[in-house]
Amino acid sequence: MRGEESLQMLAPTEGGSLPLVDMNACETKAPELWDYVLVVDRRAQRNPGQVQRQRQFLEELENQGFHYKAMEDQEKEFFGIRADNRILDRYQRLMEPEDTVPRGELSRPTSIRATNRIRIVNFVLKSKTATGDTLQDLVKDGVFEDGFPLHKGEEHLKKKWARWRSMFQRQPISDIRDYFGEKVALYFAWLGWYTYMLVPAAVVGLIVFLSGFSRFEASQISKEICKAHDIYMCPRGDHNRRFQRLSDTCAYAKLTHLFDNEGTVLFAIFMALWATVFLEMWKRERARVVLRWELYGWDEDQEEMALGLINCPDYQPRLHQHSYLRSTIILLLSLLMICLMIGMAHVLVVYRVLAAALFNLALPFLGEQVTTAVVVSGALVHYVIILIMTKINKYVALKLCDFEKPRTFSERESKFTIKFFTLQFFAHFSSLIYIAFILGRINGHPGKTVRLAGLWKLEECHLSGCMMDLFVQMAIIMGLKQTLSNCMEYLRPWLAHKYRSLRAPSQDPELGHWQRNYRLNPVYTFSLFDEFMEMMIQYGFTTIFVAAFPLAPLLALFSNLVEIRLDAIKMVRLQRRLVPRKAKDIGTWLQVLEIIGVLAVIANGMVIAFTSEFIPRVVYKYRYGPCRSGAQSEVDCFTGYVNHSLSVFYTKDFQDPAKIEGSENVTECRYRDYFSAQDSNFSEQHWFLLAIRLAFLILFEHVALCIKLIAAWFVPDVPQSVKNEVLKKKYQRLELKRWRGRAGWGWRGAGVGPLSPFPASSCSPRSTDV
Repeated sequence: MRGEESLQMLAPTEGGSLPLVDMNACETKAPELWDYVLVVDRRAQRNPGQVQRQRQFLEELENQGFHYKAMEDQEKEFFGIRADNRILDRYQRLMEPEDTVPRGELSRPTSIRATNRIRIVNFVLKSKTATGDTLQDLVKDGVFEDGFPLHKGEEHLKKKWARWRSMFQRQPISDIRDYFGEKVALYFAWLGWYTYMLVPAAVVGLIVFLSGFSRFEASQISKEICKAHDIYMCPRGDHNRRFQRLSDTCAYAKLTHLFDNEGTVLFAIFMALWATVFLEMWKRERARVVLRWELYGWDEDQEEMALGLINCPDYQPRLHQHSYLRSTIILLLSLLMICLMIGMAHVLVVYRVLAAALFNLALPFLGEQVTTAVVVSGALVHYVIILIMTKINKYVALKLCDFEKPRTFSERESKFTIKFFTLQFFAHFSSLIYIAFILGRINGHPGKTVRLAGLWKLEECHLSGCMMDLFVQMAIIMGLKQTLSNCMEYLRPWLAHKYRSLRAPSQDPELGHWQRNYRLNPVYTFSLFDEFMEMMIQYGFTTIFVAAFPLAPLLALFSNLVEIRLDAIKMVRLQRRLVPRKAKDIGTWLQVLEIIGVLAVIANGMVIAFTSEFIPRVVYKYRYGPCRSGAQSEVDCFTGYVNHSLSVFYTKDFQDPAKIEGSENVTECRYRDYFSAQDSNFSEQHWFLLAIRLAFLILFEHVALCIKLIAAWFVPDVPQSVKNEVLKKKYQRLELKRWRGRAGWGWRGAGVGPLSPFPASSCSPRSTDV
């Protein structure tokens, strides 16, 4: 087994006892297992005080039961660190489940896992010494340059997992766990399960999208738009001071129908159900994995206290504390950052208004495509803003966590997750919320427009509707996130590793191995956290606005197939080894997934109700259209919808009609909304539509949430086989206690063996027993 210190056996002696005999003693001495390496830059360390602190730190480690070995090259000095067997035995005893070994009996010697050894060494190195220094303090002061666990025994992962040709092969989760620990293994198990569950969502989304193609030329609404040569649309901005025929938007109308059709509602409900089933099925898969790893009864606080006692016999756990003043300050600062994120959406609004005027002056050849250019460039600007705000959000979230003073690292990670994800959510989705629910609704109407600073007219939706703007924004941001970000995520560490590896390693095998590990890209505490965050944002794009972008699950599926191997190659080939951490679930991320699922129901309901043309089409069909009295085979039910959905504005009411090109030949123009042509107030259709939209939103959300609740109830979180296995283990522990106490308790009779399965007994309680 990987990670064993030595092979031991029981050998009889003259006295009849069975002492442990080291089989390796009769062979060539095995190479020492060094788990951790500290690096010193000999060129930078000229201060005698730094050398003294270095010596004191190493001596204290030695006094605690750790061994170290020094090796050096021309520039660096390396110190290999490993824990003594006594420390490892102490950890085994502290973490050993209760009553697993009979008292007074000799237990079979067990080896400690390499991941546990590294975790112990890392915990002690990061803890305070007698002088009050931690390894981080010494690195900051230049005493050590860096410290990291060593890669060793990773060849099997390179062959089976960390290569592109294994993209469609099953992940070796158990091997990942043996090498990187349970936390990393659970991340890849979750990512693999998420990718697997994306297949049905991608297929259904593709079918919904292709169903629009089947009616690409058959849609009555698209036909009317393409034939509307005599309908002129009102000028939409200062950059476009002429009337435009509605038929000029024929191609956009057909494209909009690809993702704004009757299948959109069904797909949104399907995705609400899919998100719930995905989470419930993942909980079941996690339960199986944790049971297989024998971590069902593992406790994180006990692990933390065991490591603390190993490091210091006088260790006392930090007690739980709460400060209402500190929590209030953190809440206010978080709200301030959220307001800043929302303000960034306003920056995007200002950019789009100014860009429209600038493109019209500097790029006159764009003509009618100025609006499309503004939408595309706005999405690119938003992507750049996301990259900048990600770094700012991470810094702010870390500072807020430090101010909150969490008790343990796990608690700090959980609080950091909540704060960072909240800020990232608003950074990524604020512009989408603006486009979906605000764009084109606050800019007034022809003849009475709202202007920015009294100069520039606010931007309106595309002539084919706001769904086109939302679709383009989603496609560009998600496309860039899945392509450009992944390329940079791989190329940056790959190029850095190639550059750092230009120098040949030492001829000494051990020193050369340490040098190769040193030249890998460094990792930090939240390296795995960044991978989780990237997937959570993608999950948000896949579910929250999926009604406007049915291809989101398909893009996510392709991206995840690449992401799994990309992360594997980074962790095994390009980066230093992550410090293994134990875990039995994905922590706070599970709550984040559940929150995203609820937000997805609300957002998709609002998109269908207020952004899509679904509700106006249905209302027209059953209230105003030719089919209001019943279906008619000779006429399409949507005949006349385009004329009904466009309001009339008389060109004589423009403030400066002479400046509008072609105004002398046009007496009225049309625009998307429901206003009265006489007094420019909302028409009766507007208020009726608003009532239907609100009713649909309430109905949709309640139906979707009920489906989610029923699915969550119908699919148990933990499989019955896992529950029965846990029950059997509890029963076996009780049987073991009973057998140990038989002599003292005076029990008689054969009884049941301590490790037998459930016996058939008349004493078994019935379901009605209390």
